[in-house]
Amino acid sequence: MTHLLLTATVTPSEQNSSREPGWETAMAKDILGEAGLHFDELNKLRVLDPEVTQQTIELKEECKDFVDKIGQFQKIVGGLIELVDQLAKEAENEKMKAIGARNLLKSIAKQREAQQQQLQALIAEKKMQLERVITLINMKDIWKLNKHHLTSLQNQ
Repeated sequence: MTHLLLTATVTPSEQNSSREPGWETAMAKDILGEAGLHFDELNKLRVLDPEVTQQTIELKEECKDFVDKIGQFQKIVGGLIELVDQLAKEAENEKMKAIGARNLLKSIAKQREAQQQQLQALIAEKKMQLERVITLINMKDIWKLNKHHLTSLQNQ
């Protein structure tokens, strides 16, 4: 532990009673100030200069304000991140719905194409049946004509 010994030499001329009251206190403050010791407003002995102490207090308050603002910023950013996450989930859900709808449309298109092919095959089959029926009718007409012609030849 270091002890500080304060000594002051006072000359007889300085001991003059015509001095202002409190000059000893001022002189002691100067000597203490040179040693890095200061008195605060309550006349308590302090190691730091009152101006440095005031700056330290102001810095401490500014730091507290800064920390509070950082806390508010973190809350805002946290809320923003939650909102973005929620929007991303909703976008993903919509994307999945769109993919499902696209797949459904492809499936419906394939079903329609298959149905169209079936209907075209049915049309082709019905055309063939129609052609057979027309051929049969023509053959029947020819047969009737031949029969009629044969009957008329026999009657002659």
